[in-house]
Amino acid sequence: MKIRLGYACLPVTIDETSSKTLTYTHYKKLKENGDKRLDEIIKSNFKSLENILKYNIKNDIVFFRMTSNLIPLFSHPDVKYEVFERYKDYFKKIGKIIKDNNLRVDMHPSAYVVLNSTQESVVTSTINILKFYQKMYEYMDYNSHLVLHVGSKANGKKESIKRFIDNFNTLDDKVKKLIVLENDDKSFNIRNILSICNKLNIPMVLDYHHFKINKNNEKIEDYIEKIFDTWDSVPKIHFSSPKDKKNKRSHNDYIDSDDFIDFLERIKFTNRDFDVMIEAKKKDEALFRLIRELKYKTDYKIEKNTIFLKNCE
Repeated sequence: MKIRLGYACLPVTIDETSSKTLTYTHYKKLKENGDKRLDEIIKSNFKSLENILKYNIKNDIVFFRMTSNLIPLFSHPDVKYEVFERYKDYFKKIGKIIKDNNLRVDMHPSAYVVLNSTQESVVTSTINILKFYQKMYEYMDYNSHLVLHVGSKANGKKESIKRFIDNFNTLDDKVKKLIVLENDDKSFNIRNILSICNKLNIPMVLDYHHFKINKNNEKIEDYIEKIFDTWDSVPKIHFSSPKDKKNKRSHNDYIDSDDFIDFLERIKFTNRDFDVMIEAKKKDEALFRLIRELKYKTDYKIEKNTIFLKNCE
């Protein structure tokens, strides 16, 4: 049973950011220099992403969430700036680094991506954003995933799920193949998401933090194999720890290693390989700290930020 650890978007150990942005207000103020500034930022983001991937490779981190903010203003209706042909060599280079080093890289679009919104304009924008990311993967010559939440609960959960399914079914097949669904901490629990994923034949991402907040009497042991079975590749989960007792929904800087160990012990009977996206504010530093604590607290075999477990049977 092999468990690989990863982190999201931006390391804290090195001074690199692939999420530099440009507001539309500033873009307009720059007038004829707006496109020039946008070009500078995009190229800077590509270079930083390249450096981050190389940093991950040197530190044996093979699982990574790429920022969804690599290209500023791409979804703004009033910015007519062609991206793909202009930066095709940049996309290709990033894709080559990922493939040559057998990395697993995916994306989690922002909270503005709401496929089941009751507002037609939001749904249209969401679909256009998803198409953009699909094309981005295409130019990288790399196949990966986009992690989504069901989204709005307007008009009740049953109607909201129906809207999601109906709108999902309007998507291009290429876009459909990218989408995986995640349970959330308020509205749509693991039973809801598992049901949708089975209907649509798409993978489910377990967010264990969300599960612990938004559950009734469910036990993870009863669901983990069903969740893993939605994948035709190595499953992935999200893991984070609450900031404190008063702010249970917020992420901590680090991972509670005792909670993580408890989770592994609960589900190791599956004897299935899976990847864990560490969602902590200290990013890569939180990953390294978790590994150190696991080495101290357990007899798990750990090599290159990968945990190896024997099942309990």
